[in-house]
Amino acid sequence: MPRFEYKVVPAPRKGEKVKGARTPTDRFAHALTQMMNELGRDGWDYLRAETLPCEERVGFTGKTTTYQNLLIFRRVVEEAQTTDRLPADLPAFFRPEGTPAPSALASSLRSGADEGQRGLTAQAPEGQAPSLGPARGGLAAE
Repeated sequence: MPRFEYKVVPAPRKGEKVKGARTPTDRFAHALTQMMNELGRDGWDYLRAETLPCEERVGFTGKTTTYQNLLIFRRVVEEAQTTDRLPADLPAFFRPEGTPAPSALASSLRSGADEGQRGLTAQAPEGQAPSLGPARGGLAAE
């Protein structure tokens, strides 16, 4: 089964001036054609257009909802790239960089049954705990 990667770009808001394009519709169509051809040269296939809501700030405390027009493209990821980039148990975009895979975390768990404890415990490296200040600046401990 092929794997895909996706790219989302904003749709052009206005047309470009070009010789022979007299109406705003012609100019807009030309701008859209140029964008799609550029991405097509890089191997991206047009998938669909979406209009999605986006909440934006207005003034100091206000909010308003605007709608963004987006174009969605995809291309096939080669199998050699997918095995290098994605771990077996979890796609990379679910974990921040540097976070171990779940299989690596599972190997750090040990059973507490041999020490008379119940359940599983995690082994953490020894080190100093961070220094914590007072919970509230002006209050004394009671």
